[in-house]
Amino acid sequence: MNSKLVGIISIVSLLGLSGCATMSADECAMGDWHMIGYEDGSMGYTADRLGKHRRACAKHGVTPDLVAYQEGRRDGLRHFCQPSRGFNLGASGGQYNGVCPGDMEPDFVDAFNTGQKLYNLQSQVNNANYQIYAREVELESTENRIRQIEADLINNETTAEDRALLLNDLKELSERTGGIKAEIVDLIEKRVIYEQQLAQFEAMIADTNY
Repeated sequence: MNSKLVGIISIVSLLGLSGCATMSADECAMGDWHMIGYEDGSMGYTADRLGKHRRACAKHGVTPDLVAYQEGRRDGLRHFCQPSRGFNLGASGGQYNGVCPGDMEPDFVDAFNTGQKLYNLQSQVNNANYQIYAREVELESTENRIRQIEADLINNETTAEDRALLLNDLKELSERTGGIKAEIVDLIEKRVIYEQQLAQFEAMIADTNY
């Protein structure tokens, strides 16, 4: 597995953990607030993360050490705000919350934007694949329905009135079949363009240090 993919997976994992309770009773009581701040900074959390810790620890009668936390978070942000982390964050579909210090933010944002563009190009290809699959499923279902109608039309037990209704359904389904096939062709053509754009962009960024 290449280093870029490992980084992306790491970012996704961190994003997934962001909704959990911030600290337990033991963590509040024994917490190294400089280290807690460092960990939060290294994951790109905004300053309001401390408020969540404060609310979690208030239930256990513990008050965070604000100075230690802030110092640790500043150190952690310098670890987070590396271009490689920015790229991985963008490439995983994450959001940048403007937490980087001014001297590091330009390079971080450039890398984040590059990763985000990669994510968007990949999403276009994935969405086209999904749309093609959905149309193919619909086409198969429609063709199955047409075959059933054709069988009902030659059934001796089908009444003249029912045949008239079935013929109308058959006409509509046949028209829809043509429409679905045209949509699939159009989507496949678009996917080719999206795949070319993605390949070109991947080649362009292949030599970056992200």
